[in-house]
Amino acid sequence: MHLSRTPALAAVAASLVVLSAAAATASPGDAAGQGKDGHYRFAVIGDLPYGDAQVAALPRWADQINATPDLSFTIHVGDIKNGSSKCTNEYFSMIRTQFDRFTMPLVYSPGDNEWTDCHRTNNGTYNPLERLSAIRSTFFDRPGHTLGTDMTVASQAAAGFPENVSFRRQGVDLATLHVVGSNNGLLPWPELGHTSPTPEQVAEERARMDSAVAQVRSAFAGARQRHDRAVALFLQADMFDPTYAVTWADDSAFQPLVRELVTQSDAFDGEVYLFNGDSHVYNSDKPLAAGSRWLDFYGVQGSADNLTRVTVDGSSNNTDFLEVTVNRPGAEHVLSWQRVPYTS
Repeated sequence: MHLSRTPALAAVAASLVVLSAAAATASPGDAAGQGKDGHYRFAVIGDLPYGDAQVAALPRWADQINATPDLSFTIHVGDIKNGSSKCTNEYFSMIRTQFDRFTMPLVYSPGDNEWTDCHRTNNGTYNPLERLSAIRSTFFDRPGHTLGTDMTVASQAAAGFPENVSFRRQGVDLATLHVVGSNNGLLPWPELGHTSPTPEQVAEERARMDSAVAQVRSAFAGARQRHDRAVALFLQADMFDPTYAVTWADDSAFQPLVRELVTQSDAFDGEVYLFNGDSHVYNSDKPLAAGSRWLDFYGVQGSADNLTRVTVDGSSNNTDFLEVTVNRPGAEHVLSWQRVPYTS
C-alpha cells in the first residue's frame, strides 16, 4: 500500500461493493452441493479497516454483509490495517475475532500493510518476516479451512503457504494469491538498517511468487480439464495501478506473475477475472488486452483479452463492498457485480 494514501491510526477500539463481467478460480473439486449449474453471489472487500473509525464500524459492516441475501462467502483481498499504525499481536487478534463473526465462510489473502511494511517506525519497527509468521499463526491456524463459517478449501499449506487457497463452485474456479504491494515485499527496510533487500527478504519473495505462479497454473489446469466457465483470482497487489506513475522499481517483482497470467489466460477458452485491492479506488479494466501499455511495461509477449481486472474500494474510499453474482450459463458474462454502500 502506498503510505501517502493511508490515514493514521491511534488506539485500537475494543469493540469492534453496477458493472458486469466474468470470473473463476481453481481447486481440486466442488464445495459441497455446488456442482449443479446455477447462480450465486459473494462479496469482495479489501483495505479495511483503516483507522479507528473503520475499526469501530467493522462489526456493523460485517453484520450488513451477513444480512445480505444469498451471499455464499466473502473474500478479503488484504490490508487489515493502514500503513501507519502498529503491527501488534493484539491488533491481529482483534481482527481475527471480527472475521470470525462472519456467518458465512470468509477467505482472507494478506496485504503488505500487515507484514511487509511493519519495518516502519510508526508500525513498530518489526522484522517483516517475523510479522508474516504472526499473520500465518493468527489467521491460518487451520489450514484448508476458512475463517467465519467453516468451509473446506484446498491450500498450499504443505508447501508453507496456507494462505493460498482454492475452491470451485458451479464451473467457476476461485483462488487466492499471496502477492502484495511494496513491490511484493522487496522494498528495503531502512529502519532495520538495510538500504537494499536482504538475502532472506529476496528468498522469501521468490518462494512466495513461485507459489503464486504454481497456484495460477493449477487453477487453469483444473478449469481446462473440467471445461469450466471461468477462473477468478484474488490478491492484494495492484500490478496495474492507474493512480500514479509506476516505475520499474515499484513493480518489477510482479513480472513472473503477469507473464503467467498472459500465458494461461490465452490458452483458456473461458473468462478470467482478477480482483485486487491496494490502490483503494474502484476500477474495472483489461490491463493485459492487446495494445495495453502494461504488456510493454512488463516485457510480456502476447496478450490476455479475456482477462478483466477489478479493484475494490478501500481506505478512505471504503464506503461499499463489492457484491459479485455468478450468472447462470447463457448470460452475457459469467460474472456481474455492483458496489453496495454501507448503511452505517
